[in-house]
Amino acid sequence: MVEQWESTVTKFNDIQHHLREHRYHWLVTGAAGFIGSNLVEALLKLDQRVTGLDNFATGHQHNLDQVQALVGAEAWQRFSFIDGDIRRQDDCAHACAGVDFVLHQAALGSVSRSIADPIATNETNVTGFLNMLTAARDAKVRRFVYAASSSTYGDHPALPKQEPVIGNPLSPYAVTKYVNELYANVFARTYGSESIGLRYFNVFGPRQDPHGAYAAVIPLWIAALIGNAPLKINGDGETSRDFCFIDNVVQANLLAALADQPGAVNEVYNVAVNARTSLNQLHRMMCELLQERFPHVRTHQPEYVGFRAGDVRHSQADISKAATLLGFAPTHRIDEGLRQAMDWYIHDLTGENT
Repeated sequence: MVEQWESTVTKFNDIQHHLREHRYHWLVTGAAGFIGSNLVEALLKLDQRVTGLDNFATGHQHNLDQVQALVGAEAWQRFSFIDGDIRRQDDCAHACAGVDFVLHQAALGSVSRSIADPIATNETNVTGFLNMLTAARDAKVRRFVYAASSSTYGDHPALPKQEPVIGNPLSPYAVTKYVNELYANVFARTYGSESIGLRYFNVFGPRQDPHGAYAAVIPLWIAALIGNAPLKINGDGETSRDFCFIDNVVQANLLAALADQPGAVNEVYNVAVNARTSLNQLHRMMCELLQERFPHVRTHQPEYVGFRAGDVRHSQADISKAATLLGFAPTHRIDEGLRQAMDWYIHDLTGENT
């Protein structure tokens, strides 16, 4: 196991070295969002040329402003931005022109949002995806890497989750993400397109929005803890997730784009750390990290409410396929990721530096 880990870490190091020696043109959709902006940052730091596409439905200009400040003026000159919408075919075609690799992150996330508005979710996640896939085909893009989702596993109870074994979807969002995989497979068979789907498991990290009705659990809870506000846990708190730090996701995208292992292309892969953390454990971890700076957190008690519609009880990923065929080796488990991201969350929420 140690030898496998070392070999996969070496693989990512090799990929980064290759990128510093070769400049490609990348398109990142959803570039102003949480995951997209982190991909833009990583690529610019690796001396790549990047085009970003976003309509700011869920992304934010301040995410791009932060990337610009972090990478510096010289690197930022290699970035161009298109204020466009993947639901419009012309925008997709314009964005894909001259591109080597597409990292498709644009989507309407959130299970609960999809239950509230399935039509909007379908328009963005299915029609938008098909527009992007077609535009990439027509532009002869080398490879199309897209954000798939662990929600595809649906009601199948087996743990850890293995890519070939899925159940019935539990939400409109899950349906749309599975349809993405089906379309990518059909395009590979019909047109010879190259694609790789990455089934993300509960990604978190800097630039994840703590505001809004559909904020993810980690930034939402950090905001509640810092503000000494009520914090609601759905169910009994023993629901568990495989939380995945953003650096692991960035690694998986770059590995997928340049994967050359036989059998690696036109597949889907789990992107996580192969671990489970319950919501109760997550709450305790956050309190421990925040209590020195915010003493009121020491006595904070969550409020338990009903289970949320569309949620699975437990989620954990088998990442052996990604390790074997992509060279994926997650560098951050949840505790390491939380420690690294906490300063950003505190600054974002309070405006203060730690």
